[in-house]
Amino acid sequence: MIALLKKKETYQHYIATLKFALYCITHPLDGFWDLTHEKRGSYAAANTILILTLLARVMKLRFTSFIFLNVYWEDLNIFLYIASVLFPLLLFVVGNWALTTLFDGKGRLGQVYMATCYALTPYPLMQFPLMIFSNFVTVDEAEFYSVLSAISLIWAALLIIAAMGQIHEFSMSKNLLFMVASLFAMLVIVFILLLFFSMISQGVAYFISLAREMLFRL
Repeated sequence: MIALLKKKETYQHYIATLKFALYCITHPLDGFWDLTHEKRGSYAAANTILILTLLARVMKLRFTSFIFLNVYWEDLNIFLYIASVLFPLLLFVVGNWALTTLFDGKGRLGQVYMATCYALTPYPLMQFPLMIFSNFVTVDEAEFYSVLSAISLIWAALLIIAAMGQIHEFSMSKNLLFMVASLFAMLVIVFILLLFFSMISQGVAYFISLAREMLFRL
């Protein structure tokens, strides 16, 4: 009985934190402050929003009208397509957290991740209806689809900016500065990763050639 009550409470908390995403996207300043400082969010809800975002990206390829999107399935790697969303997201979260930590940013790594995922809410919220909408409009009405699709991206981007400002308790100008700096931090991380994997591959190639030389001499 106690276990069932705990499961029910956990489920109710999950639903409440998931619904709170709707408050965040309409009241970003208060919403993202309460998300972390008042613990109104949860990692489970953040992960759900991220999964819905990825699902919207993938389903968009299949269910969007060919008028707006032509997909060449034989050239598409679905795992790379999903990674094209996850990898930049991970780079931004790590880059923003690492940079702001050096300059009195208050947000922790988990909070940056949670707020970023919550800020993505407008994308799946708008893209799922747009998939249906795209199949009922003509070429002459294509601008409506394009504008609404662009709004979902711009809205999410603005929410990410607002979220980072509230989490790190930065002023608007300082927050914008660090958002730009976070983009450079992402590039630096990519460069370091490429350098690291290049060194690893060269090291592996060296030991393979050394083993071949030893086997040849034996």
